[in-house]
Amino acid sequence: MADYRTIRATTGMAGTRTAQIDEGLRAHMNQVYGTMSVGMLITALAAWAISGLAVTTEPTAYQISANQYLTQFGYAIYGSPLKWLIMFAPLLFVFGFSAGLNRMSAATAQVVFYAFAAVMGMSISSIFLVYTSMSIAQVFLVTAIAFAGLSLWGYTTKKDISGWGSFLIMGVIGLIVASIVNIFIGSPAIMFAISALGVLIFAGLTAYDTQNIKNTYIQMAVHGDQEWLGKAAIMGALNLYLDFINMFMMLLSLFGQRE
Repeated sequence: MADYRTIRATTGMAGTRTAQIDEGLRAHMNQVYGTMSVGMLITALAAWAISGLAVTTEPTAYQISANQYLTQFGYAIYGSPLKWLIMFAPLLFVFGFSAGLNRMSAATAQVVFYAFAAVMGMSISSIFLVYTSMSIAQVFLVTAIAFAGLSLWGYTTKKDISGWGSFLIMGVIGLIVASIVNIFIGSPAIMFAISALGVLIFAGLTAYDTQNIKNTYIQMAVHGDQEWLGKAAIMGALNLYLDFINMFMMLLSLFGQRE
């Protein structure tokens, strides 16, 4: 018969270990959401600053509406082939960041993530030229509420949604291909379909990525590699950041009020 004191000690050690993992998980998720939030702030400031510098009421270089003109700086961004580089730079940045993450320290990865957030801000800054500020704020608020609910569900659900991953990634690839094709076609119907499907896909990814971040931490916390966990938090922040940004852009395309 097993000694009662041995059983109780073993149970106590397991309980202590579980408590430590739970505490570490909370700290890990706080780091993920905190890093993501700073990235969102950098993106918003970069987008606002670029669009603000680019638009003036005085005719200078390039007219975009009855009372709006681009400055020379704005023309270099929005009215020249440079706009294509800025448009696709975030996509290239993500691929490069993901490929090089293992060779970076956690501190370097964090700096690169913030640099990516600034580049993304430049890439989406044209929304201030297309949509009213009020509709941008309203859609952002709706996105934030939806994101919070979906992420909370992904964190708390007992259902295993890991099987969603391959299906959702295939959906993202389909959206990218369709978006590139529609740049040349310019079909409003295709754009509407892309936006509607995109909202559903990135809503699913928000829940999936949140659960994946949680499960990855639980699986790897036993190794105690703080450097690896730090980089995992930044990668998790990147994934959730992309889910939020893309869901916001899709909703803005559907419901944003144009200038």
